[in-house]
Amino acid sequence: MSTDSTSTDSTITERLVVTERLTVNHAEIEGRTGEPVVLVHGNVSSGVFWHPTMAALPDRYRPLAPDLRGFGRTEPLPVDATRGLRDHSEDLLSYLRALALGPVHLVGWSMGGGVVMRLLRDHPESVRSLTLVNPVSPYGFGGTHGEDGRLNSPDAAGSGAGGAAPDFVRLLAEGELGAGSPFAPRSVLDTAYVSEPLAEPDAYVASMLTTRTGEDHYPGDIRPSEAWPGFAPGDRGVLNSIAPTHFRIDDLELVEPKPPVLWIRGTADVIVSDTSLFDLAHLGAIGAVPGWPGADACPAQPMVAQTRAALARYASAGGRVREVAVEGAGHSVHLERPKEFLAALVEVLDGA
Repeated sequence: MSTDSTSTDSTITERLVVTERLTVNHAEIEGRTGEPVVLVHGNVSSGVFWHPTMAALPDRYRPLAPDLRGFGRTEPLPVDATRGLRDHSEDLLSYLRALALGPVHLVGWSMGGGVVMRLLRDHPESVRSLTLVNPVSPYGFGGTHGEDGRLNSPDAAGSGAGGAAPDFVRLLAEGELGAGSPFAPRSVLDTAYVSEPLAEPDAYVASMLTTRTGEDHYPGDIRPSEAWPGFAPGDRGVLNSIAPTHFRIDDLELVEPKPPVLWIRGTADVIVSDTSLFDLAHLGAIGAVPGWPGADACPAQPMVAQTRAALARYASAGGRVREVAVEGAGHSVHLERPKEFLAALVEVLDGA
């Protein structure tokens, strides 16, 4: 089926790919050949968020956008959070092998950035270049401090599934389309995914609503904690798979070979930030969540600084790294500033 209206020159189609692990839905440009560029979406989204990028890429590249498990039309297998995104990265590897792609250019946005970092760490021979778009920190999301990702508490209290707003989860499950609540998917898209509302958001809201919810999917299961704010990550589901007790890549510099890395981010991102509005510790510090025990016991996570430190080690070990900060862009820089994003992306693709 055709799903693209952004270009008269490219027709984006979707089809199912059967792999050794699961059945993956993916988008591709009909008839396009060339160097494969695999675009991996983030949390509460699907490959639809990559359609404009796919249409804009030069013809010498073959863009492919798979849906991760539990999103879009890919088989919704349960997520074992203890594997720290390896369910997703190994699904991705099986997809690459099913299509016999060989080494590919990988582009990962948000949680998808963690998926492609995980794949690079475990299977560097599969990666020709790596582009990280507003990626989750190599030390997961929430519950850590310092550039080296030290835990605020041994059980990573404040990270994982308990950080999801219950009303947002409920409205996702109900398929709420509108913006009548600040927790409605349309509202979250407008206020968190982008720095300014998109002109045509409907396809992206519909994409968000494909998210499977529950303890095996989004957000996952929750464990009580004696540390503030009273919960810790469980062992199941998406948000727990990026909790720092499960997901941690602190030795990316050891991979060989070392493909070039582009890190592109929006400076106005409110999700992945050193002052993230989705980090319970930062929200406690600004008085938005009561009972915060103070910066000594529960400092905010410096997500951007952590990524920069990890990539600096990669560069010091011989890797090539470029950081591009797009002023004023939010969490979805590829949608908000497509020309700047595409220029940076094509530069690393051409140079790999």
